[in-house]
Amino acid sequence: MRLARAARAVYGADVPPPIVHHPDYEAQIAPGHRFPMAKYRHLRAALARRGLITPGEGPAPGAASAALLSLAHDPGYVSRAFALALTDAEQRRIGLPRHPAMLRRARLAAAGTVMTAEYALSAGIACNTAGGSHHARWAGGAGFSTFNDVAIAARALLAAGRIRRALVVDCDVHQGDGTAEIFAADERVFTVSLHAAKNFPLRKEASDLDVALPDGLEDAGYLDALDQALDAALAAGPFDLAFYNAGVDVHREDRLGRLALTDDGIAARDALVLSRLRDADFPVAAVIGGGYGADAAIIAERHALLFEAAAARWAAERSGPAPHGGAHAAALARSTP
Repeated sequence: MRLARAARAVYGADVPPPIVHHPDYEAQIAPGHRFPMAKYRHLRAALARRGLITPGEGPAPGAASAALLSLAHDPGYVSRAFALALTDAEQRRIGLPRHPAMLRRARLAAAGTVMTAEYALSAGIACNTAGGSHHARWAGGAGFSTFNDVAIAARALLAAGRIRRALVVDCDVHQGDGTAEIFAADERVFTVSLHAAKNFPLRKEASDLDVALPDGLEDAGYLDALDQALDAALAAGPFDLAFYNAGVDVHREDRLGRLALTDDGIAARDALVLSRLRDADFPVAAVIGGGYGADAAIIAERHALLFEAAAARWAAERSGPAPHGGAHAAALARSTP
């Protein structure tokens, strides 16, 4: 129970769950670009207004190394990305400019999700204010995703022996095709994608569990489908860690979404996922995923719903049993030959 006691000492009753952030998650981008880069700055401000993140320096990652990124990506691709030498076709698939600041933000986001996963193992819940770049595959990026941060974090913790099995619950409106492709032959990671059937990408990959949803699906139907998907995912356990991609592009007003959730529906979704995963005694590392629109501040407010749900779950747990660290250590001990 040493990990549990340490977590209680560091993350006491008067602090929110760990939130990983870096100001360079935001890079300069041309006005009117479909990717609302300013949402990271607005999200930090929204969390500060809620008292969930302090004005000073909190947990902040360094830029991920080529070796770390190559755990989930072809080293040749990583090398070309670092040299800003991707082909024009590769850069078009990613959909972001070729620029050192863009490379840095992708490296920071990947390292941030690794850090978030490490915090989750000791604290029970942790969130990254970036991440969810789930379209990046082994051999290259796509769909605003240069490096697949969740895949990198899972592989890093597996390689270090910190976990033996991981669950990925992806609730972004777009299928997590890159994550599915990277882990297609890796039984240590169980991938779940709940997405709009007719949305990007046109050609889907096979996750361990795909739930393809019809256009225009509203809160009640979505939450019912999600609850059933979580039943199936939990039955595939046990897991030592769960990653949650909380994309808000499921919102009815999202520029690139095809579903029709409200703010209340997204809040209920986040609470449901965190509740089910934590009730199953899994540490949860959450990333923000996609969210698109002309007003980055509005998108940031939708992303803030995840952090509110995490804080609420944290508050519900803090007077109860110790966080997951002790159970995690015991599970690893039981599975060690």
